[in-house]
Amino acid sequence: MGHAQIKTVTSREFVHNVSAAKRVASEGGTVIITDRGEPSLALIPISEYRRLTKSDKNLVELLRMPEADGIEIDFEPVHIEAKDIDA
Repeated sequence: MGHAQIKTVTSREFVHNVSAAKRVASEGGTVIITDRGEPSLALIPISEYRRLTKSDKNLVELLRMPEADGIEIDFEPVHIEAKDIDA
């Protein structure tokens, strides 16, 4: 099997021939859909989508990753008010 096909189509071409785009993706390829000459969407096989979005790591493991150094997270402080307990 050769390299996965990457096909670029305009949004107008996509609307007029959705089945051709689906065929490319179902065969393992990628369809890039442009809007006014700029890439705006990608049609990919569901298996590729699942591979790209799968993560077996939890938040702590992700934050330990060297790539996480550039990620800024702003947590809101939590305020807990203590109440007296009636005996």
